[in-house]
Amino acid sequence: MDINRYSPSYGVNGKHLISLSAYTTEEIFELLYATKTVKSKFIAHENTGILQGVTVALLFGDTSLRTRSALEIGIRQLGGVCVNLPYSQKDMLAGENVKDIVNVISRYGVGAIVTRGIVPEELDEYCAVSDISVINSGNDNSVPLQALCDLYTIWEKRGKLEGLKLAYVGKGTNNAASLIIGAMKCGMEVSVASPEKFGISKAVIDNARQYGHVTVTENPVEAARGADIIYTDSYNYHTPITESERKVLAPYQVNNSLVTVAAHNFLFMHPLPANRGVEVTAEVIDGKNSIVLDQGENKLHAIKAVLALLIK
Repeated sequence: MDINRYSPSYGVNGKHLISLSAYTTEEIFELLYATKTVKSKFIAHENTGILQGVTVALLFGDTSLRTRSALEIGIRQLGGVCVNLPYSQKDMLAGENVKDIVNVISRYGVGAIVTRGIVPEELDEYCAVSDISVINSGNDNSVPLQALCDLYTIWEKRGKLEGLKLAYVGKGTNNAASLIIGAMKCGMEVSVASPEKFGISKAVIDNARQYGHVTVTENPVEAARGADIIYTDSYNYHTPITESERKVLAPYQVNNSLVTVAAHNFLFMHPLPANRGVEVTAEVIDGKNSIVLDQGENKLHAIKAVLALLIK
């Protein structure tokens, strides 16, 4: 489906956002069009008080820099306020009850809970009992806000999504899993190159293949050949790797040699933080084809779009 032929209604059926797997192509387009709208209002300095009087709770089980910053700034720009809730797995193991947490928080007038680092099983519990929106900003399985930001950035830079080739090269991360699902639902062609030990799970690939062709290879050159977008991710963000594992991943570094096989006007993408000289060289990530700063900027607008459409 061509996103440029789609007429948005600026609404989605779902109350929660845990993974793009649960969202239709049309719902993803709704969020991307909403991102475009809130960004245009931001650039025009228009007041967007859609969350006036709304409180958003941030329940983070691990650290974050750009995501937390974008959330706190975005909520304020929409006229809302945010509160940081203490979260500890120790509390959960000591008898904290998910149902009680959600029901009490909702009685405080909170309009949504944004989580990070919460295990999938626990997130499912939150969604099952919550009358307010639960938004997953990232866990081991999925990072839907980053994927939406990335898809919007590609659309913004290339003017389309359908028919573009996305090559993911390197360690198969949660960012990669989310992006691949989103890209396939938007009509993109996807190729993945990872060493077997660090590949994206078969379940994710099989899910993505419902929507089109996905090439999986251990050859980064094969994956990158003719690619419109080359994407990689950090190898050791939150999960340090050993020196022997680093050697296994070394042939998958995105460098000047690899990108020569991509389309001449390819885009390079990385969700940050990046380890220059490890998964990508400084020449590529800081070069003329890199749009990583645009990704970082658009995370703010994608987050605002999600909040605007999901909070009722």
